[in-house]
Amino acid sequence: MFIDTAKIYVKAGDGGNGVVAFRREKYVPRGGPSGGDGGRGGDVILKVDANMSTLMDFKYKIHYKAERGEHGQGSNKFGRDAEDLVIYVPPGTIVKDAETGEVIADLVENGESFVIAKGGRGGRGNAKFASSVHRAPDFAEKGEPGEERWIILELKLIADVGLIGFPNAGKSTLLSRMTAARPKIANYPFTTLAPNLGVASFGQSSEGSFVIADIPGLIEGAHEGQGLGYEFLKHVERTRLLVHVIDMSGFERDPLEGFYAINQELASYSEELAKKPQIVAANKMDLEESRINYEKVKPLLEKEGYNVIPVSGATGQGIRELVQVIAKTLSSIEKPEAVKEVESIKYTLEDEKPFSIEKGGHVFYIRGKAVERLVAMTDLENESAVKRLQRAFKKMGIDDALKAEGIQPGDTVKIGNSEFYYVE
Repeated sequence: MFIDTAKIYVKAGDGGNGVVAFRREKYVPRGGPSGGDGGRGGDVILKVDANMSTLMDFKYKIHYKAERGEHGQGSNKFGRDAEDLVIYVPPGTIVKDAETGEVIADLVENGESFVIAKGGRGGRGNAKFASSVHRAPDFAEKGEPGEERWIILELKLIADVGLIGFPNAGKSTLLSRMTAARPKIANYPFTTLAPNLGVASFGQSSEGSFVIADIPGLIEGAHEGQGLGYEFLKHVERTRLLVHVIDMSGFERDPLEGFYAINQELASYSEELAKKPQIVAANKMDLEESRINYEKVKPLLEKEGYNVIPVSGATGQGIRELVQVIAKTLSSIEKPEAVKEVESIKYTLEDEKPFSIEKGGHVFYIRGKAVERLVAMTDLENESAVKRLQRAFKKMGIDDALKAEGIQPGDTVKIGNSEFYYVE
């Protein structure tokens, strides 16, 4: 089964906590602070593996969590950084934020990687806070929480050849004839609800092969999202060559009318898609009606520059010739360089606002990565650490901003998962 979408949860590792420690050595009555820093939490990294072709693995495992960094120790010993968690995805995977739908990354090339969730920084031990004024700090930082998010993985099928045509045109049968693929086949619309992949071979070398995708059938109005609409069209965008399969029997629709209807849908969706080279596979030639229609249709399509190959998925007639024509056509089409739909989002601190304030009655919500990170890394059970946090708030301008918003003593201030009561 071909899985082309998956929703997963990723959680980067938290940073290890810094530690409060002091030197305790013989003949050193007033040893200084010696608490070491915590280690960095592991990142969650998406990496392209060319050996993968589906998102099947993500159907069975949804949650992915990297390890946290090791806590610091006394004697200025730093905690060990955690290993990154690498999640392998097939080429052509688009990554979206599940909450906003925003495209985060477009992963195409083999070996390409992207950090989808950054591990938290290790907290600083008390040795880092020593100064000429504070010679014996009795607090340390907690590790920074690792990033977490739900993401959607969407696989845009990357194949050399895409089989297109109306439902029941015989695409799945042709795929099974040309390759070792065994798609589910039946005589009703939308038998193929997801793309099937197959590899057709010719010649003796491994280079003499190409990947064919049997893509879900199309109906009029697909470019507007009707039927399988977008699901069909998005999968043919990265193919190099289209094989247009026509049911020449005319039992369900006139072969020429069907041919032009499909091409109109392609053009309505994307001009670039409509310009892709096409080979016409005149299918079901084992039927008398098909042979009669073929004599009428072939000269008309050839006059427009199309190469029309008579085939029969039922008997195997013309399959070898079709494979040879496809291979010859592909040899004249350069493989396109990997094209990204979007540039991957980069992690930047420069673009962050220090904080923002939203008021809801007597509750003031302070949001911003910098301030939320500061609170998350503060040991709120430690009086010295809380005083340092208060000084940081004042330096950042939070106190003045809250007063400007009309905060009163006793009002509630919420930052991340922490809650405070405002006191002058």
